[in-house]
Amino acid sequence: MQPTTVLVEGESDRAAVRALALRRGHDLAALGVSIVPMGGATSIIHFLDRYGPRGEGHRLLGLCDARESPGIARALARAGIGPGDLEELGFHVCHVDLEDELIRALGVDGVLDVIDEQGELASFRLLQNQPSLREKTVPAQLRRFFGGRSGNKIRYAPLLVNALPEGQAPPPLELLVASFAAAT
Repeated sequence: MQPTTVLVEGESDRAAVRALALRRGHDLAALGVSIVPMGGATSIIHFLDRYGPRGEGHRLLGLCDARESPGIARALARAGIGPGDLEELGFHVCHVDLEDELIRALGVDGVLDVIDEQGELASFRLLQNQPSLREKTVPAQLRRFFGGRSGNKIRYAPLLVNALPEGQAPPPLELLVASFAAAT
């Protein structure tokens, strides 16, 4: 079986992908799937050189933010994987970023419930009252909450995924995880 390497931008993306894969009953090791955080999308060339057709020859999949998708498409073409539609190449694009996708899928109230369960709703309410955030939308405030404290994105990614009602995972994440089974 050809190994599959899933390239994601960071650790929080890896945590979210892993959480949904486990919810879907995927045994990543048995499927030969590794989820590799790149430390940012601009590092993709290194990972394509290592795992792609000119390297170890893995089946490559990925998840990226919309603003990074043009660079990802160029890198895939350079590595001999593209050109083509990113989704057709196995790379799924989040509208803004994965946190935005999870917030929209779970809904503001659902996200606030998760924050409350972690005992951090008061902290979020303080953040909302900061002058620079008062006029922002609640989803923008939530993205700031997740990204503003070291480790918060990694901590909350699987919590948000596990709070999703069945069948309501964000499409880019759902399609990516569904493609794991196609590897066998």
